[in-house]
Amino acid sequence: MSGSTTTTSGAAAPASGGRTGAGPGNGKGPGLMAGPAGRLAGLVLALALLCVVGAVTAPGRFVDVDNVLTILRLAAVIGVVSIGMTFVIIGGGIDLSVGALVALSSVWATTLATQRMAEDVHWIVMIFTAVAVGAGAGLVNGIVIAYGRLVAFIATLAMLVSARGLAEILANRRTQIVQDRDFLSFFSGDVLGIPTLVIIWALVSVGGWVLLNRTTFGRHTFAVGGNAEAARLAGIKVQRHTLKLYVLSGITCGIAAVMLMARTTTGSSTHGTLYELDAIAAVVIGGTLLIGGRGTVVGTVIGVLIFTTLGNVFTLNNLSSSAQAVAKGVIIVLAVLLQMRLARGGGFGRLSRGGGGGTASSGGPAAPGAPAGAVSGGSGVPGGPAGDRPGGSTPKT
Repeated sequence: MSGSTTTTSGAAAPASGGRTGAGPGNGKGPGLMAGPAGRLAGLVLALALLCVVGAVTAPGRFVDVDNVLTILRLAAVIGVVSIGMTFVIIGGGIDLSVGALVALSSVWATTLATQRMAEDVHWIVMIFTAVAVGAGAGLVNGIVIAYGRLVAFIATLAMLVSARGLAEILANRRTQIVQDRDFLSFFSGDVLGIPTLVIIWALVSVGGWVLLNRTTFGRHTFAVGGNAEAARLAGIKVQRHTLKLYVLSGITCGIAAVMLMARTTTGSSTHGTLYELDAIAAVVIGGTLLIGGRGTVVGTVIGVLIFTTLGNVFTLNNLSSSAQAVAKGVIIVLAVLLQMRLARGGGFGRLSRGGGGGTASSGGPAAPGAPAGAVSGGSGVPGGPAGDRPGGSTPKT
């Protein structure tokens, strides 16, 4: 009977990492590496192997405490940008403007007028300016994408060009020097031997993890990225949430701009060059699906560390930046291929992109964050098509 394959009212939907994720006729559940814990373990193993290579090829220098702190300092700025990028990509979007927003925020916060105001009031004015500029640009991105219905790739590409150009106009193509010594001394300091920039990255990462995994905002992000129409039917204001995601990305760009200003003592229109590619690469390496609906902040952090450590190993061994770029490209391709293989073998596909844990009911929409495809009236069969609309056909046996 056809009713035998329909999810009964109130029945729990299969979790994304459950046994029901096996392919049709497979007879086997997903392997260890198909689950979130397995993917994170694989990332940690990759980072550990990279550290072993560094320790072997550059003995004494790689494991030196100063070198480890250097790696963390270099990772901190792009790490903060990558946290914002993680939210955007999980939500089903993309942001190519992050590098340009870092440049614009750093330039605006180091203009003569801003620095004079900082002298009269407090250097926190520079921080507020940078974050406000980033948030404002993110707001423009969000409005154009969510309400103007422009493709995210095109909208953020336009912002990339515009923001970089505006930064050049404001700075008159010159590098602006940060004059406030208190600002520089605060951010160049350390706490218990840990650089302030690294602590800021850690705080942003922890805040991002809590926001993504312990709040309604995070559940809505997974739901919107998994299937926007299903999220809308579940009562989520998809346009407003998409807007918030791009504002959040802009805020992280503003924070990263402050960190970059402190590290380089300058504000420049050349800051953040290719940050968008580095951030996307770190997010993808960390296990976030480019099509949205699945990802972790922890994975992104490890992805940033992998790329930064790789660059450090290349530098210590006097290898060219060109070889490093080639290695990055190969790693990205391999990571995406691995994602696709795990998605097919583990039954992720488009069904479980919502992060799992939701419930599917034949009498109502899926809860926010539930797997895409567990929509009212849709297919309740594991591996069924994502986002079946109410009234859709029911698989028959």
